[in-house]
Amino acid sequence: MLNRYDRFSLYNSPYPAHDEGCAIDLYPGSDGDVAPAPVSGTVLEAKTVRAPPKPYAPEHDHLLLLGCSAPESVAGLVARILHVEPVVEPGDEVAIGDPLGSLVHAGFFAPWVDDHLHVGFRSADQNHHRAAGSLRIELAVDVRPLEWDGRGTVVETGETYAVLDAPTHPNPGVFAGIAADGGGVLDGGLAHYDGGGLLAREDRADGPTAVALDGAQVGTAAERTVAWDDVVVTANGEPITGLSLFCARDADFGVKLVCPERSFECGQEVQVRVRVRGCSEEKESTLE
Repeated sequence: MLNRYDRFSLYNSPYPAHDEGCAIDLYPGSDGDVAPAPVSGTVLEAKTVRAPPKPYAPEHDHLLLLGCSAPESVAGLVARILHVEPVVEPGDEVAIGDPLGSLVHAGFFAPWVDDHLHVGFRSADQNHHRAAGSLRIELAVDVRPLEWDGRGTVVETGETYAVLDAPTHPNPGVFAGIAADGGGVLDGGLAHYDGGGLLAREDRADGPTAVALDGAQVGTAAERTVAWDDVVVTANGEPITGLSLFCARDADFGVKLVCPERSFECGQEVQVRVRVRGCSEEKESTLE
């Protein structure tokens, strides 16, 4: 299922549906604004819902409910899909990869978030309209950890973000993400959201464990869910909102700086550092 999308994230969201990785955001990338179906099944409901008012977003979003027939791992469950203006109707049969409609840049998004499908799964007898209650999602793909020294060159900018050219994806087509010290891949908004995830870690500890990024402790993990510490992310010595961390298989992989308070230019060299809030510059942990 995931190989139909360029990128995904389980934790890069402030909404309760993503707590414990119980929903996944799927980014089609090269498919433009087309939303390919992540599952096969029957459309049960297509509902228009009010979205949080934002000056850059439409007033409404859409909720699609699909009764799943494939892949086998979700057969019999109901897929709950948001952020798609549907071209399908209740009763329609869809196959994996079929267009469900157009992606919607809804008011649920922060302005630096790219368009995506939000997907969660529930049993047939659950409430399918509540925001919380989806089942925990387990990944069935390998995710390669990428070491990163905090350096990079800006290759893309927006009003609220900048994208670096590092780290370079060594094997496009395989999912990869920023490596944590000791193993695993970091997922989530560091540290502008309360928590994130530590994916693809082979040795799961029985109790809470410290999570670090190149020597800087950034949080504590309970299994794969991470509560971020009170840290500050800086770029060239000045604080920014944070880092947007995800898993990607496209060749354009690079760290995304969330920085509505700062502006960067393409070609600019950047050094990212992380420090505990309140620590002096001398005690700052650096990604070097």
